[in-house]
Amino acid sequence: MLQAEFLCHSHAIGTAETMTRVSTVSFSELRSLLASGRARLFDVRSREEAAAGTIPGALNIPVSELENALHMDPAAFQALYCAEKPKLEDKNLIFFCQMGRRGLQATQLAQGLGYTGARNYAGAYKEWLEKEG
Repeated sequence: MLQAEFLCHSHAIGTAETMTRVSTVSFSELRSLLASGRARLFDVRSREEAAAGTIPGALNIPVSELENALHMDPAAFQALYCAEKPKLEDKNLIFFCQMGRRGLQATQLAQGLGYTGARNYAGAYKEWLEKEG
């Protein structure tokens, strides 16, 4: 039972040598984090997808731009995205997409760049829309 519970909260990515644990966040945890202001949300879908609807408060940075965005100096990030650049040590940097795959990619990328608080909302916008619609 413990093993099954653990698997619900993280996904193993890569081979045995490069195993990376990607921390995930559930719908209820995300709602709680957002209500208390303890999370930053990143919608990594295309601009067109995000324009059609997103989770309130999310910053849209398409996954194709994410690596460049996270390498920017803070002033350039602020100028382009009208938001403060996340810090490496920030907690609860939550990435999501439509179904889960790009969000997982984005979380893995951010972790690889040293963002230790990067997490994936595995339910993605699809689940958010179903439950919060």
